[in-house]
Amino acid sequence: MFSYLGRKTKESFFSTISESMVTCKSTDVDTCRDDSAAFILKFVAIASILIAGVVGIAIPLVGKHRRILRTDGSLFVAAKAFAAGVILATGFVHMLSGGSKALTDPCLPKFPWSKFPFSGFFAMMASLLTLLVDFVGTQYYEKKQGMTRTSEEQGRVGSLDANADADSESGIVPIVENKERNGKVFGEEEGGGMHIVGMHAHAAHHRHSHPNGQDACDGHAKDLAHAHSHGHGHGHSHGFADGDAESGIRHVVVSQVLELGIVSHSIIIGISLGVSHSPCTIRPLIAALSFHQFFEGFALGGCISQAQFKIRSATIMACFFAITTPLGIGIGTAIASVYNPNSSGALIVEGILDSMSAGILVYMALVDLIAADFLSKRMSCNFRLQVVSYFMLFLGAGLMSLLAIWA
Repeated sequence: MFSYLGRKTKESFFSTISESMVTCKSTDVDTCRDDSAAFILKFVAIASILIAGVVGIAIPLVGKHRRILRTDGSLFVAAKAFAAGVILATGFVHMLSGGSKALTDPCLPKFPWSKFPFSGFFAMMASLLTLLVDFVGTQYYEKKQGMTRTSEEQGRVGSLDANADADSESGIVPIVENKERNGKVFGEEEGGGMHIVGMHAHAAHHRHSHPNGQDACDGHAKDLAHAHSHGHGHGHSHGFADGDAESGIRHVVVSQVLELGIVSHSIIIGISLGVSHSPCTIRPLIAALSFHQFFEGFALGGCISQAQFKIRSATIMACFFAITTPLGIGIGTAIASVYNPNSSGALIVEGILDSMSAGILVYMALVDLIAADFLSKRMSCNFRLQVVSYFMLFLGAGLMSLLAIWA
């Protein structure tokens, strides 16, 4: 009896595997198939999407040195809000619905794909994993930044001690750093080597005071004016203050995780376009994906610009983003003759990757792009910027959602 049950279980297992490998023919009749026209349109798509991606990511990287497109300017914040809306709609409307459609396709076995909402589950798990990566990455860079700062301070103390020894030999006694009666660190407003210590004390002072209401906005304006005067009043670089270092670390992690999410779904949409034989499908995709690539590039370029990467690292990240979708189109074109998007394996892979990409993009849009800007003191203290940013956010999300009609 046990041998009979074992044999039946084995047969059931192998029958399930064989069913999952069966190629299912699409119920839709492709009346617009034209291989030669589709082949030409794919090259048009590669060129258009590549140009859109390069221009989109280059604007914030090149324009950060221009006054009108500086990353701390209101125009940049509003444009970034529009791009955040585009990414949010991409995750919810395009990627999540695409993953759900693929994983509930009639070509897949009813068990287990029709018995559980796998698309939402994979999106949720991808969001939680993105949170974990976000946290671990931030901790890593904070620790790295702290070690770098400690070594720099030790070197600075060593040089001060050496200077003190030399001065003592010549009969000159250095002034020891102390606090004045008003609580200010001596040397905070003076130049010279002690100014670094003053900047750290100044940042710590503002970080531990939390005024409310109009006082908070007034203090924010004074901080901006103070930072601006320091930036123009000193020819040498002071490096990051503590608050700036924390913000820079966040931007480093955000830019890398965001690029991971964008790249993962860019490959999928590129392959989907590349394997198509229908000009009627490819034409609207060219416009939709070019628009999509431009504003995704703008959002990513803004994060890279704010992270203050070195030119080489920023260029590598920009190029990697720009070529991903065209590369996916090239791969799809090369395998179009043997690839069947309606096979069970293709549907499962596409559905899982689309759902996970949706989770990553939704997390990044809500947490690291929208919340980071819209809950900031700068936004709360500028009513005009609030109105413009919310309008741009809803406009970007609405226009990208509207593209779902064609793509």
